[in-house]
Amino acid sequence: MLKYIKNHMATIEGIEIYPIFSLVLFTVFFAVVVWKVVSLRKSEITKLENTPFD
Repeated sequence: MLKYIKNHMATIEGIEIYPIFSLVLFTVFFAVVVWKVVSLRKSEITKLENTPFD
C-alpha cells in the first residue's frame, strides 16, 4: 500500500513544494506562539495562573 502511494506521489509534478510549505507554516506558527508567550506582561501571567481557581 505504501509503495503504491509513494509511486503515485512521485508522478505528481510540483509535489515537492508541500513539505517545504508545511515546514515554513509550522515555523512561522511556532515563532508567533513563542513571541506571544515571551511578550506577556506579569499581570497577564498572574491572571492566567489564577484562572482555574476562580
